[in-house]
Amino acid sequence: MSISLTDPHAQHGGHPSLQHHFDSLAQQKEASTLGMWLFLVTEIMFFGGLFTTYVIYRRSWSYAFQAASHHLDVTLGGINTAVLICSSLTMALAIRSAQVGKRKWIVIFLLATMALGLTFLGIKTFEYRDKFTHHLVPGPHFHWEGLTDAKDPDFADHVQIFYSLYFIMTGLHAIHMICGIGVLTALVVLARKGRYGPDYYNPLECTGLYWHFVDIVWIFLFPLLYLLGAHAH
Repeated sequence: MSISLTDPHAQHGGHPSLQHHFDSLAQQKEASTLGMWLFLVTEIMFFGGLFTTYVIYRRSWSYAFQAASHHLDVTLGGINTAVLICSSLTMALAIRSAQVGKRKWIVIFLLATMALGLTFLGIKTFEYRDKFTHHLVPGPHFHWEGLTDAKDPDFADHVQIFYSLYFIMTGLHAIHMICGIGVLTALVVLARKGRYGPDYYNPLECTGLYWHFVDIVWIFLFPLLYLLGAHAH
């Protein structure tokens, strides 16, 4: 079969996944990996601002935050932590499968990662529904019936600030999970077509970096939000 000299892939490398503005797959991989790391740096700054806000308010109204944390289900939070850790493992195994040329296992491990991500979102949805049931969603219908502090006349308002941060931080994390599952869906479609193998698997690596970052964010959220009430009396 002849190769056209007008084909940009034929002119510098011949690999179908090589974009025309790169000289080689190695150069393309370095550029895309650098781009992903730069994106993750912006994400770190984004979540870092939320974590800083949480720490400031936590130091100002520690007892209110501890009392509010009692209404979070530590068991469900712990299960979700284990689920995400397992999803990081399956994501890593999908990349390894591509490196060794086991294309069927790429699809299997990507689907497993998606299933674990959807499990996480399902559990989080159940938790959110519980907060709506008990009127713990910030807004005009917020109602606090838990522990109070006579020295803090605005105790309920401070509890509401805790739940505002809870929904903002976990909600943004959930949005990142949904975006990640969307990308994984596209990867599964391409993997089924045999797109990835030992010579080209960079999209899997970049998606893996993103997925691991989202998991790490939750590993910080879990103790800050769920384990905070362990010392409240």
